[in-house]
Amino acid sequence: MSLFVITEDEIFGPKRPAPRPGLKGAPKALRWSSISQLKEGDLIVHEDHGIGRYGGLLKMEVGGKVSDFLLINYADKDKLYIPADRIGILQKYVGPDDKLPKLDRLGGRSWNVAKQKAKRSIKEIAKQLVDLYALRMHRKGYAFSPPDTNYKEFEATFGHEETPDQVKAIEEVIRDMTSERPMDRLICGDVGFGKTEVALRAAFKAVCDGKQVAMLVPTTVLAEQHYDTFSKRMGPYGIKVGLLSRFKTRKEQGQILAALRSGAIDIIIGTHRLLQKDVSFSNLGLLIIDEEQRFGVKQKEALKRYRALVDVLALTATPIPRTLQLSMTGIRDLSIIETPPEDRLSVQTTVSPYDEGLIKTAIHAELDRGGQVFFVHNRVQTIHNRTEQLRRLVPFARISIAHGQMKEKDLEQTMLQFLRREIDVLVCSTIIESGLDIPTANTIIITEVERLGLAQIYQLRGRVGRSREKAYAYLLFSDGARMTKDAEKRLKALMNFSHLGAGLQLAMHDLKIRGGGNILGFAQSGHITAIGYELYLKLVEQAVAELKGEPWHEIPEPEINLPVPARLPERYIGDMDIRLNLYRRLSTVKEKQQIERMKEEVRDRFGPLPQEVESLFGLVHLRLMLKRMGISRLDVGNSGIYLTFTETSPLKPDKLVKMITNKASRFHFVSPARLHIRAPGLANGDILGTVMQKIQIIEQRTR
Repeated sequence: MSLFVITEDEIFGPKRPAPRPGLKGAPKALRWSSISQLKEGDLIVHEDHGIGRYGGLLKMEVGGKVSDFLLINYADKDKLYIPADRIGILQKYVGPDDKLPKLDRLGGRSWNVAKQKAKRSIKEIAKQLVDLYALRMHRKGYAFSPPDTNYKEFEATFGHEETPDQVKAIEEVIRDMTSERPMDRLICGDVGFGKTEVALRAAFKAVCDGKQVAMLVPTTVLAEQHYDTFSKRMGPYGIKVGLLSRFKTRKEQGQILAALRSGAIDIIIGTHRLLQKDVSFSNLGLLIIDEEQRFGVKQKEALKRYRALVDVLALTATPIPRTLQLSMTGIRDLSIIETPPEDRLSVQTTVSPYDEGLIKTAIHAELDRGGQVFFVHNRVQTIHNRTEQLRRLVPFARISIAHGQMKEKDLEQTMLQFLRREIDVLVCSTIIESGLDIPTANTIIITEVERLGLAQIYQLRGRVGRSREKAYAYLLFSDGARMTKDAEKRLKALMNFSHLGAGLQLAMHDLKIRGGGNILGFAQSGHITAIGYELYLKLVEQAVAELKGEPWHEIPEPEINLPVPARLPERYIGDMDIRLNLYRRLSTVKEKQQIERMKEEVRDRFGPLPQEVESLFGLVHLRLMLKRMGISRLDVGNSGIYLTFTETSPLKPDKLVKMITNKASRFHFVSPARLHIRAPGLANGDILGTVMQKIQIIEQRTR
């Protein structure tokens, strides 16, 4: 008798998370300057006309049809009206707040002069970026084997359903690892969005191929927690996990280092102690860096010796702007995890002066529902006085202290007690800002918040809200404290970006606050002020592509002139911000399926689609077709349809000529790039449907 074993994947295909309503098909754009966050008076960039000021979303009748337009005010009272469905050609201005640019004049020279100056300056940066990129491309690394049954089995031990972004990030990491080029990938995901699982899978893959893994973390407490997580998941497979930190005695450290050298340890998790010269490996294949933004310049210099030799995977929740700059320009690969885990709720954030009544109420409310509280006071000199005040305020609570200047064993013991729920309120320094996962702690109170940076506050707030419970963050500034303008802006930013997955947007906002005009050591703030950060980065990418010899064909947004009402009317969606957001999302769709999913979402939220909304979705589909065909403009007149082709149109000229010759009564060129399609009676029927049908016929016959 023969026995055949067939796996579940062979019958049903690989495991995929079910699509989640409202998230599926979301455009994977970097949304840090999203037009949907526009407010009247904000600066806005039009690539051709320059910097203006947003004047609102207006309804206007043009050519006999009512449409929505974005008003942009320029210098000398010039006004520009952009059809709302073409919102994609605009960018929100991101640049240093202390040097706001002047508004441009429509038709003036200043905008083109500023762009040309920026382009000249960018060339030198682009050359350095290309040299870095070439160095990385030509280095040969170790190509890991493709995932096998063992890997699939390990995958199945994950106790949750992967989010779509998690699946994509894992696939990208495994693809990098199985290629010969050394991986240098940044995983950017909000706190608690599943970056650790990506690291676990990469580590397992590396160990299965006989390689060692080093995981570098910024704090001893986080190292302990990762050690527990990795040990639990890897233990059943006989994988040996080690921990190296200042919690270990000198003798223990010596034993761990010897085991690393001999290959007895497969995965080592440690703080910056891992970067010291006495650390060596038997066969290191993967370096994982958690909370990369927390490491200093010297530590990053030490990391460079690894980058040349092994695969590097960096994890970050709030990437520092320079990290973003390099990721955006292709020097490092970037994976973004934006979709929150199922049932995850955003953290309700309150900003207030220091208020004992508020503190007492907040602690009572959390303890009454069986939870725990973080109380952050980042001054070791006064932390004991603050703790005594708290004990008088909430005498029934079990309160303890944790900070970085405590003896290692005492700190470890306190953190373990908090994990075991033997402590109700942990009064602590910012030592808890990295990666701690305590699902029962769902209230955090942060004092003297004016002294902390945006990334720090964001990381601290991320310590709560990691379960299905509603979480609360109280950001308290000192009574009577004079906040700097930067501190005020940071707190405003945190209030604006309190939704799930806002880490990337906050990083860009922090860049705006700090001015951040430095790429690879070149001071560029003047050019960023002149043209805005988003356009500046785009010009860097363009220059890099040209130096690499890659074609840079920017497909222009087609201009469509149809006598068909196509808009989101106020009677259907009353909230202007929602309408603006939907226009923005429609401008970023890349395929028909996304349009259909958005239609389904809008119908579900607001009811049956009025005719002008149906037409708007049709118009978006038509625009996709025109972009694909390299058509820059479509006009409808009494005698039919006019199409204007770009020089880079992918349509085959010989097939186009043949079609026109065979159907001379229907098609003819009125100029070398402008085609006329006769369509008698078009105005009396379904104009949009007829136009789309004609375009589809041309595409099918000329591809």
